[in-house]
Amino acid sequence: MTNTGKIFMSNESDPKIQGVMIKNQTVVLEPKLQQQLNQKGYGEIDKSKLLLKSFESLYLLFTDRLTIFKGKKNVDFDSYLQICKKQDKDILTKFLVYRDLRNRGYTVKDGLGFGSDFTVYDKPFSQKSPSKFLVFSLNEGKHEKISNMQKKIEKITKIGKEPIIAVVQRQGEIIYYKISNMNFYQNTKKIVMK
Repeated sequence: MTNTGKIFMSNESDPKIQGVMIKNQTVVLEPKLQQQLNQKGYGEIDKSKLLLKSFESLYLLFTDRLTIFKGKKNVDFDSYLQICKKQDKDILTKFLVYRDLRNRGYTVKDGLGFGSDFTVYDKPFSQKSPSKFLVFSLNEGKHEKISNMQKKIEKITKIGKEPIIAVVQRQGEIIYYKISNMNFYQNTKKIVMK
């Protein structure tokens, strides 16, 4: 993953998306916008609705592409972030990593399990193309047991994906680390006979 340094800003031709908040989840009801968003890798279609993940909603609010209504009240970015924090204490970290990956041109979906936060698709995105990376989001200074991470890495590499750790530094910069399998051998004393 290379840093292009470009920031995504809403395109004049991109239509403004209207979402409604139902049980703390953003739902897009307009069929034409559902298809456009889904083709760009946003949300999951469920019957006649497109359901956006919280990090997707935050990103679309941040880029000024989305307006969310709860009843008749407009929910802004800060208010939505506070709602999301009640359900997921790590949502700000996830949002920062998601935003950075999207700004780099990647299509990002919810993690496939194994404790990963995101599934990242190589460019260009196609609904039929397999994902390439599984990304774990961490704040700088957060402790993670290497034995837990090793088990996750083994499972991820067995299914043909590349595990990546995205570390959000205190200044807000995000550093990506590609992880590979390592074998740790038990350190034993050698007895030498003379």
